[in-house]
Amino acid sequence: MLSITAEAVAQPAALLEAENMEYQLLCYTRKPDETMYYGPRLAYSMHIALREGDGKYIPLNHNSGVLFARATENADGSLNPKSLKKPYIVRLADGSFEIHALRIEGDGQAEVNETELCFKSSDLVVYEEMSECDCTCTAQKPDEAGEAFDEALISGIVGCVPGNVISITEKEAQYLKNKLMTPEIVRLEVQDSVQVSGAEDIGKIQATAYYSDGTSLNRSVDWNVGEIDFTKKGVAQKITGTVKQKRFAFPLLINRADPCITSWNGKYYFIATNDADNNHTIYIREADSIEGLESAEDVLLLDSSTYEDIGNLLWAPEFHEINGRLYIFHAATPGEFFSEESHIMMLKDGGNPCNKDDWSRPRKIVKMDGSALCEAGKTISLDMTCFHWMGEYYVVWSQRQFLPKDLGAWLYIAKLNQERPWELASEPVLLSKPDYGWDNNHTFVDEGPFALVSGDKLFVTFSGAAVDESYVVSYLELINNDSLLDRNSWRKNNYPILSARSVDGEYGTGHNAYVIDEDGIVWNTYHARPGADGPRSTGIRRVHFDVDGCPMLDVTEDRDMTDELRKVETTIVLA
Repeated sequence: MLSITAEAVAQPAALLEAENMEYQLLCYTRKPDETMYYGPRLAYSMHIALREGDGKYIPLNHNSGVLFARATENADGSLNPKSLKKPYIVRLADGSFEIHALRIEGDGQAEVNETELCFKSSDLVVYEEMSECDCTCTAQKPDEAGEAFDEALISGIVGCVPGNVISITEKEAQYLKNKLMTPEIVRLEVQDSVQVSGAEDIGKIQATAYYSDGTSLNRSVDWNVGEIDFTKKGVAQKITGTVKQKRFAFPLLINRADPCITSWNGKYYFIATNDADNNHTIYIREADSIEGLESAEDVLLLDSSTYEDIGNLLWAPEFHEINGRLYIFHAATPGEFFSEESHIMMLKDGGNPCNKDDWSRPRKIVKMDGSALCEAGKTISLDMTCFHWMGEYYVVWSQRQFLPKDLGAWLYIAKLNQERPWELASEPVLLSKPDYGWDNNHTFVDEGPFALVSGDKLFVTFSGAAVDESYVVSYLELINNDSLLDRNSWRKNNYPILSARSVDGEYGTGHNAYVIDEDGIVWNTYHARPGADGPRSTGIRRVHFDVDGCPMLDVTEDRDMTDELRKVETTIVLA
């Protein structure tokens, strides 16, 4: 039997009277398990699980942490990794929550001087760390020798080390499930009757897919137009169809990491880091559809012997359109790893993307004054991405100082000179350091940024941790449109949204990019390993946007659509 206080803090009376508390929420940490790639920096974080009625607790977020301790910084900018133990949640009088925990070292050892962490949250998804003087909770810490907790209730939670339990409302529980459980399709709906003027109008009739998280998405349909007699005007006729669903098996392409797809002049193009030859070449593929890229021919675009100043590693190429012209951002070096820097190539007017002679010579990205972005031999830059927002172009990249001290890889942002896109138009601004256990696991790295727009929301997803089986994806969300060049204008998500625990058989998921297909569906291109020690390989999966418009990257094809639901029908009337 485990020891835990079932109700650590009394719930506000008014809330209890107004709502039926049907759910219990358990907060907990996990026992580290290196064999499952869940070491101390991941396991020592707050996890949550839900229980309804007399059932067992069901872990949320793939039994992964949702709240991590932030690293502390030294005077030189280096980080001291931190974790947490003994979390407990209390509800405040206004219905919000306060979370307390004991900060520990990243490896799980106790700090010399114990520090209590305090966070505030309105929904147990987004957390704000509070200073000690800001804490409003006066409740007592749960008694470690409190009432006995039935082990059977947590038997389905691997490695569970319980904290405490509070009661929550059905509405609160549903929101947590919507945000922290992988949704699946529940039904498809098509209009019962549609008036059309011809076959072209029939092709525009869509089905609406409804998902378990309360979201919906319009899906295009391949209608069996041959079932219609176009001579019968004003007569109701049934027509059947199949909802379009692209199918991408994983791994799609072996030894292709950091993949990126773009559409350009009616074609789709694929580019990636080539692990097959230790990153010495960049190949491009062209097809009429995203699906066609899998079997398309590899065409050599650039290698490490093409130019005298590019003699070694070619990393993370990305397509970007700037003022109607197509560019490729990538990292390159004359030879030494410690001289790796961000470069840009431009497609000439009317050029063919698959013709290497139609691309300009790569040139280094430089600062506003023309000086180098990094000091060669001491600092490297890579993974530069570009996006357009409110009339301006911006770039985000990863930069790592090795000398005089290795600080890990940090993310920076700057405006881009859209007329001379090899030049910045503002000073670089720090966006993110690898300050959580999931992005400093095995090594201190934030890299692979890429912008993603959802409605009026702007996200920059990025990858963290070592480029091994522990590689993960999370995001920064813009919360203040007034200044993208202010670190405080961005909120860093506290936990990964894609990891080795998200999809069975995929390890080291990361370095993703996005493309929109001809039906308006957003696709995530990423790399992962088919097995912990497998080669980095390309995967493609639809991006699902949750109830708040935030990206979810773990909705696999079988959850996104079923063969049974794909079959639809409606009645049309020819005008």
